[in-house]
Amino acid sequence: MSRSKALQSYIFVRLLLAPLMLWTITTAVFLLLRATPGDPIDAILGSRAPAAAKAAMRTQLGLDAPLWEQYLKYMKNLLGFDLGTSLTTRGQTVWQIIGDYFPATVELAVCSMAVALIVGISIGSLAASRPNTIFDAAGRLFGIITYSLPAFWAGMVLQLIFAVQLGWFPLGTRFPVTLRAPQDYTGLYTVDSLLSANPGQFLTSLHYLALPSLTLGILLSGIFERIVRVNLKQTLQADYVEAARARGIPELQILWAHALKNALIPVITVLGLTFAALLGGAILTEVTFSWPGLANRLYEAISLRDYPTVQGIVVFFAGIVVIASIVIDILNAYIDPRIHWSLVIGHWSLVISHWSLVIGHWSLVIGHWSLVISTSKIICRIH
Repeated sequence: MSRSKALQSYIFVRLLLAPLMLWTITTAVFLLLRATPGDPIDAILGSRAPAAAKAAMRTQLGLDAPLWEQYLKYMKNLLGFDLGTSLTTRGQTVWQIIGDYFPATVELAVCSMAVALIVGISIGSLAASRPNTIFDAAGRLFGIITYSLPAFWAGMVLQLIFAVQLGWFPLGTRFPVTLRAPQDYTGLYTVDSLLSANPGQFLTSLHYLALPSLTLGILLSGIFERIVRVNLKQTLQADYVEAARARGIPELQILWAHALKNALIPVITVLGLTFAALLGGAILTEVTFSWPGLANRLYEAISLRDYPTVQGIVVFFAGIVVIASIVIDILNAYIDPRIHWSLVIGHWSLVISHWSLVIGHWSLVIGHWSLVISTSKIICRIH
């Protein structure tokens, strides 16, 4: 099989698996939401509302229909790209919620990813270029610590130090309520302030964005540090690197012009999947810093048992992850000349990784439901 045919077969299989993955995700979200305790009617009307009012609301929202009928209606609407209407914000569609809150998540994700790449690649390159030294040991320790630290705990610690004690950054939110927000062109405050030619708003937006993006970026940088360090160490031992040293090329030029280019090939794959997962996995950071993004809105919807909003946002994030993974896999297949016969076989490992990602999403949903239920029980005991 030629490389072009193997590549075509690989792309076909990846595109064929995408609808299956999305169907699995949507079905799992639908079933998990209805299997967890809690009634959305109680969240809307309150637990002490009259039974007649609850029954009327349940009928109006279609929650009294059999589960299979709700599922078929949900899938039918989904095929028409209809994510439904929020139960808690009457009349507002899920697409409108995504349009209102998603730009804040994108802005936080882009800045966090920039921090992660700069910090991770720099520390990984420094550690790999000086093996078996204190720099190598420090790079390993940095990767382990940043990879294992909980995002919410690190966020609270950094808030306590830099916002409360030192007063360098605000505690949270996206823009001060006492000032007028940038004019809405793209929804990205930093971009909109530049388009409006307002440097004051731009600096204020950066000031409020700095602490959450640094927190999330530094925690993510451990992933890139470990990948760059391991691959760059192997690349620096390659024959063509030894040949370059024999020709008298300076070590710094060998590192940046020869070795680092090949060492960054695996980073491309991780970069795409990490950024896609970052868009949906920044819940804890957004909640900790009161960042008005889509992940924070998802947390609120889970707390309020807003079925359509939770389903719509999770499906939207899942679609981003699936599309990004396909694009990155195809780009990586074109960029890396070593990928040839392993294309068709290698997609199975990617399928397994996607299943792990799906399970992680559902664990996140279940975990937040458990948090909401536990909090409700504590409040009931106090009262």
